[in-house]
Amino acid sequence: MSINKESELLGMKKVSDVVAYTLKEMQNFAKPGKTTKELDDYGAKILQDFGANSAPFKTYKFPGWTCISVDNEFCHGIPSSKKVLKEGDLINIDVSAELHGFWSDNGASFVLGEDKFGHQKLVNASKEILKKQYLISKGVKISDIGHLIETEAKKRGYKVIKNLTGHGIGRSLHEEPSEIANFRDRFNLRDSKKTQWSPLKPLSLHTPLMR
Repeated sequence: MSINKESELLGMKKVSDVVAYTLKEMQNFAKPGKTTKELDDYGAKILQDFGANSAPFKTYKFPGWTCISVDNEFCHGIPSSKKVLKEGDLINIDVSAELHGFWSDNGASFVLGEDKFGHQKLVNASKEILKKQYLISKGVKISDIGHLIETEAKKRGYKVIKNLTGHGIGRSLHEEPSEIANFRDRFNLRDSKKTQWSPLKPLSLHTPLMR
């Protein structure tokens, strides 16, 4: 969606604040010995208290309120009472929700406790690349943004996951512009300015990396 009036801006801000708060609290709640199902239930309670709905469940009937991926799971991990968190795990939590007709999507990767397996370098690389991505995001080809992500990932010894792309969001979980790739997509010649790449065009940007 494109934000055209103050009520839409406030609606997006409110659901985005709820999603960000839930994500932060889930990170704080995660401890070795807890299951991903317990972590998901905790996030679900927070979203429910705000009156928000799970976006993946509402859209796809996803078997969980949030997506929780551990170690070699790239994304969209299904919460399970059999999946127990351990010290040093690389965890990704993806929280997306709908509130009063507005949708928001956020996620974070972090190392649980002591970095026993050297995962923190990958987490840091993702954050650094995401910041650089925002700095060049106006007035350039969308494919150039993807090229920057892939180039910066390679410099750090990582690869991008090419079938996990960013997308527009607002009145549903996935909207235009779709397929905001994390590599140079030579078929995507759209200009970010022409697609209203700005805070007034809400986006869900992903920088998934792997060794």
